[in-house]
Amino acid sequence: MKSITSSALLVALSVALTLTGCNSAMQAYRKGVRHYEAGEYNLAIPQFEKAAKGTIDPARLNYYTAESYRLSNRFGEAAPFYQKAIETGTAEPDARFNYAYALKSQGNYTGALEQLQQYVTGAPKTVAKTTLDKARREVETLKAIDIIAKNKSMITLKNLGNLNSTGAEFAPVMRGEELVFTASRKDQVYKNNGLPMLGLYKTKLPQNPDEAGNSAPTGTPEQFSNNVFQGDVNEGTPAFTKDGKTMVFARGNNGKKKGGLDVDLYISRLGDGGAWSQPLRLPISDSTAWDGSPAFSGDGKTLYFASNRAGGAGGIDLYRTSIDASGRFSRPVNMGRDINTPGDEMFPYVGPNAKLYFASDGHPGLGKLDVFVATRSGGVTRVENMGQPINSPADDFGLIYTDPTKGFLASNRSGGKGDDDIYFFQEGPAPGTPTIAQNPPGSPKLVRYFLAGTVSANETPITPLDSARVRILDDVTGQPIAEVTTGQPGTFGTYPLQEGKDYTILAERKGYLTRREPFTMQGKSIPEIFLTKPQTDTTFNVAILLDKATLNKTFVLENIYYDLDKYNIRPDAATELDKLVAILQDNPTLKIELGSHTDTRASDAYNQKLSQNRAKSAVEYIVSKGIVADRLTYKGYGETQLIIKNAKTEEEHQRNRRTEFKITEL
Repeated sequence: MKSITSSALLVALSVALTLTGCNSAMQAYRKGVRHYEAGEYNLAIPQFEKAAKGTIDPARLNYYTAESYRLSNRFGEAAPFYQKAIETGTAEPDARFNYAYALKSQGNYTGALEQLQQYVTGAPKTVAKTTLDKARREVETLKAIDIIAKNKSMITLKNLGNLNSTGAEFAPVMRGEELVFTASRKDQVYKNNGLPMLGLYKTKLPQNPDEAGNSAPTGTPEQFSNNVFQGDVNEGTPAFTKDGKTMVFARGNNGKKKGGLDVDLYISRLGDGGAWSQPLRLPISDSTAWDGSPAFSGDGKTLYFASNRAGGAGGIDLYRTSIDASGRFSRPVNMGRDINTPGDEMFPYVGPNAKLYFASDGHPGLGKLDVFVATRSGGVTRVENMGQPINSPADDFGLIYTDPTKGFLASNRSGGKGDDDIYFFQEGPAPGTPTIAQNPPGSPKLVRYFLAGTVSANETPITPLDSARVRILDDVTGQPIAEVTTGQPGTFGTYPLQEGKDYTILAERKGYLTRREPFTMQGKSIPEIFLTKPQTDTTFNVAILLDKATLNKTFVLENIYYDLDKYNIRPDAATELDKLVAILQDNPTLKIELGSHTDTRASDAYNQKLSQNRAKSAVEYIVSKGIVADRLTYKGYGETQLIIKNAKTEEEHQRNRRTEFKITEL
């Protein structure tokens, strides 16, 4: 037998150690991914750190690490990992988008602008329109960041050091002489961010503030209520009626669902014995969405809250619901595009001046979340950034007033004690500070808005249509504000519009199907901070495509989806069918056949029957909207007319599962 040399042993040992290290890194990576997919981001991060010692794909590993920090609300810590992921060639389309916000949270506005500009230029077609709109809006904000930063108020801020901890304290609200707030102080740790779970706590405020006007609490915070307290979930953001006897708050995020979609609103009432009742889930909550940060109006007849439920402007939106004399809540209403943006709007608060304060990362601001104030006059809503020092490059939110010049807010700005801290603020100079003359406000800047557009045939290539009749209707009055016939290039306009109003553009031409196009001025007002001239004119251009009215021509209805093996009309399908109702109303001589198609994942007979029932239910819905039944026929085609014959992916099956209408008579 040949002897094994010492050098050969060293080589063998080195190879073994390398293989062991690779296996260990891969195991850590897989464990990290499992935690990540379960929404346990704080547990995922150390596993990804271990995996970084191996030979794991650096682009994917760094992206996962960055996302784990972002999704646990640690944007600043995410930035270097996004940078590494991008430098090593990550294919994730939202990497630059999220990297930009991470840089903005660090105050690196130049870097954030550069990343967003690259994102907007190279965004793939699969990127959601709301995300792209948010990115474009943020590009304009970052271009004007110097102007926004100059908006400074004479306000003194003080960290409530005796209240705040290394965890999170936020959402302060007054109840009598008590300050009730949300804090991460429960025994159970939330696996999303590694902090203790959130609960409700209270502390007394002094009746006689100190010489500096500081209303900081002096006592030790204590648990708000044993009946409300539940140790294994997050609870927070309380709102109280004026008499302090009814509370609405948010509860959920126990870590069992990824993405925080299990947060609902709950209500509790103060009993005669001074104990709060067991909380009951409010029916206005959406079980598939995040609902939180409630706030009552001054008269207690309206409840505002934030939600990411379907049908909003983008991320988290503000909603309102009315409360009748018997305590019943009406169906929530979205507060519109003047308030809500493709970003997040949260933490509403109605101040003593009846103005609405809220936090947003979609309106022009200095940081991730800034505090804004909304005022409404003459049917127009104006949203204004509260400026420095209320706002910073970090998250600033949850502002309330305790009197006309004092109040509290929360922030995770640098220099605090922990994650989110509560700050006391006082308007006006601090005692002993010399008064600084403020620059007088300039003359108000005027913006005039106009609408113009084109009418073209929906064909390839797109051909402009002359002699098309166009009417622009005011949605409130139904009256036309303009009527015009397109000229040789198929153009029309310009016509003046009013801020905050909704319009409908109706276009018709012989031989084509009449089409109506909604147009809203909500959310389209230019923020005053972007205006540089005394008067600015801006024109919105709308392109309207008309389909030829051809016998037996078939049109696919987008987004008509049904639950598996069912044929009832879902709310999202009803929205699309309403568009077909409008087409039939605008084209009163049109008769159609509505056809339903399935994929191949069942027997032929079953699919035939299912598609027939689906087509029938769609027609019955349309008739219920006032369309005469003899204008409609229906037919189920089952799997006989597949678009993709050998569909394998869910997306391909969905293309086969479609609803169409065919012109049967003109």
